[in-house]
Amino acid sequence: MTFSIVGRSTDGQSLGVAVASRFLAVGAAVPAAEAQIGAVATQSYANLAYRPQGLALLRTGVSAAGTVAGLTAADEGRAARQLGVVGAAGDGATFTGDECHPWAGGTAGDGYAIQGNILTGPEVVAEMERTWLASTDEVKLARRLLAALAAGDRAGGDRRGRQSAALLVVAKGQGYGGTSDVVVDLRVDDHPDPVAELGRLLDLHALYFDRPDPATLLPLDGALADEVRTILAKLGYPGEIDIALADWAGVVNLEERMVPGAIDPLVLDHLRINAA
Repeated sequence: MTFSIVGRSTDGQSLGVAVASRFLAVGAAVPAAEAQIGAVATQSYANLAYRPQGLALLRTGVSAAGTVAGLTAADEGRAARQLGVVGAAGDGATFTGDECHPWAGGTAGDGYAIQGNILTGPEVVAEMERTWLASTDEVKLARRLLAALAAGDRAGGDRRGRQSAALLVVAKGQGYGGTSDVVVDLRVDDHPDPVAELGRLLDLHALYFDRPDPATLLPLDGALADEVRTILAKLGYPGEIDIALADWAGVVNLEERMVPGAIDPLVLDHLRINAA
């Protein structure tokens, strides 16, 4: 009823899951991940207990393959289940029970596991794997997972149609304000084109929550500082420029992009648009 990819970033620091399905709110059922431990996708008459149990096994040092074997061996309903697991190191592992609705199957390799059921055909999994393997230069795991998911969607995806999609990525201390391990947690619960909508949400997430690239920062001095100060005053934020800019940014949810003495070009564009 679903196709998914469970993956680890090239540098090994991020873990995550991307999933799509003709199923309401698939993100509430399929994905689970824990920073520096691993990620799990449970689907096809999903056994939601696989999520905490799988992470618990990975936490004790069990491999992805061992985790899949342990979870399915203890489950009398395993013939109708599908499961993907990746750990903090090594190969991912996937499982498809004999009673999953066709087409059903999966593939796995170093740092990934891909699986799907009720698909238009094996080309869905094949295109997801091809896209994943071709994107090793992509630093952001969320982008890499979404690209693989979109490739599966274009190849046919769930043969019943589209309804929901989700993306979950974790990395130690890389969440909001450095106080969380959850880097991305986006869900499209009911939409005619959920994978495309997930991409739109990820773009918004990047705008609001990605930290700025130091190489692109503009010094807040001279004519640029005068312009920013004038715009901020117009918007109701007069005073010392760094303080006023931080106050404005907190209101419009751009606080993660603040750097004292400089301004992110994306923030500058947003500021100019707000003042127009």
